[in-house]
Amino acid sequence: MQGDGVLSSGLSMGELGQRIRTERRARGLSIERLADLSGISRSMVSEVERGAKTPTVLVLDRLATALGTSISRLLDEPAHEALRVLRHAEQRVLRDPAGWERRVLSPVLGDVEFEFMRTTIGPGVDAGEFAPHAPGSREYLAVESGGLRLTINGRPYTLDAGDSAYYPGDCRHTFTNDGSTDCVYYLAMELGGVGQHEPWREPLDG
Repeated sequence: MQGDGVLSSGLSMGELGQRIRTERRARGLSIERLADLSGISRSMVSEVERGAKTPTVLVLDRLATALGTSISRLLDEPAHEALRVLRHAEQRVLRDPAGWERRVLSPVLGDVEFEFMRTTIGPGVDAGEFAPHAPGSREYLAVESGGLRLTINGRPYTLDAGDSAYYPGDCRHTFTNDGSTDCVYYLAMELGGVGQHEPWREPLDG
């Protein structure tokens, strides 16, 4: 899986790499330890931190999970205002070369680890398997249009437009569109205790 064209929000790869490095060092982790916890190869972690390679959404999510945080916090600075309006053009958008995109709708808020997103998955696209988040994490999903196959720890559930689901975030989860039209769904994620994730062992090169 090669990293290519994930970000379309004005954030440079160098800036993203610096934020990942800052989060890693703040947790006292070496590159080798972050690679071990995320299941991403050491060379890939190093290249992402140096801004030499664009990670896929799945790789970025696994790095965020290993750091006990969300993709949103890697992409944005915390908001300081009591009220924050995110205009459409200001929202962070991540596009994966596999054929799907994630639009982050929520701002980063201090120590709150919460993410609200809108995802569009193209016909026949499998977004891949996401690693378990920290114990106590929760995810709430609602399908707006199309159909979605949600797989939790290997068990599939078929969701149609208007259906919703809740599941613990500290499990393996996969999102697949088996249909012939785009699937659009909303996902709210509340992370549990920082740094208490379950290590993901399957190595990835990108």
